[in-house]
Amino acid sequence: MNEQYQHRARKRFGQNFLHDAGVIDRILRAIHAREGERLLEIGPGQGALTEGLLDSGAQLDVIELDKDLVPLLHQRFDNRGNFSLHQGDALKFDFNRLGASPRSLRVVGNLPYNISTPLIFHLLSNAALIRDMHFMLQKEVVERLAAGPGGGDWGRLSIMVQYHCRVEHLFNVGPGAFNPPPKVDSAIVRLVPHDTLPHPAKDARALERVVREAFNQRRKTLRNTLKALLPAAAIEAAQVDGSLRPEQLDLAAFVRLADQLADQPTAP
Repeated sequence: MNEQYQHRARKRFGQNFLHDAGVIDRILRAIHAREGERLLEIGPGQGALTEGLLDSGAQLDVIELDKDLVPLLHQRFDNRGNFSLHQGDALKFDFNRLGASPRSLRVVGNLPYNISTPLIFHLLSNAALIRDMHFMLQKEVVERLAAGPGGGDWGRLSIMVQYHCRVEHLFNVGPGAFNPPPKVDSAIVRLVPHDTLPHPAKDARALERVVREAFNQRRKTLRNTLKALLPAAAIEAAQVDGSLRPEQLDLAAFVRLADQLADQPTAP
């Protein structure tokens, strides 16, 4: 990289800058951006992916928190007519500001571990705007996102993301692709919001409450973990065995439990 663009990665921002040209090319091919599309890159860093995304001809907005990187990004990309930079925190960003049409926004990001989960939930609250999302995340987070029932990776993150999206674990990326190298492996995941929810809940907030309560003590049975929300009769009415542990239930079963909660005359 040209000397004028050098920037020391900051631990407090969880920065690990992608530099491996082969990995960058593979990510860009997975995204396959095209002219006329609306893209949003979260945390462009030093612009490793930004340049290739701009070369596609797509309209690209980027959100960067680190004020020291903003002039570097302006210097590199302000001459590109399809580039627009927003300095700020993606966790607080109002995506409606972009004026994107429903189901049109394609979101890309190399996300720091410390904000990945809350940021994904923030984006899911704006799912009506989003066509798809491609993220570089810690590999164990991607494994949790893509997990199925019955294993230790299946939990609140898996269920709530899969309620809203189809999840594809695309490929893994080793520490050597970054500077500085992280102490963990990373992976690329694709999240595609469902056109029609496969298991729509009567109240998504009730689903969130049931899932959170169930996994607060994941080694206990559902009868015990959900007793503050649902009586045993309601669990049975949802066609769920109260003696099971939460990791043994699939998404559809959690939605049935949430619907029982939503139907309670005075929900706790």
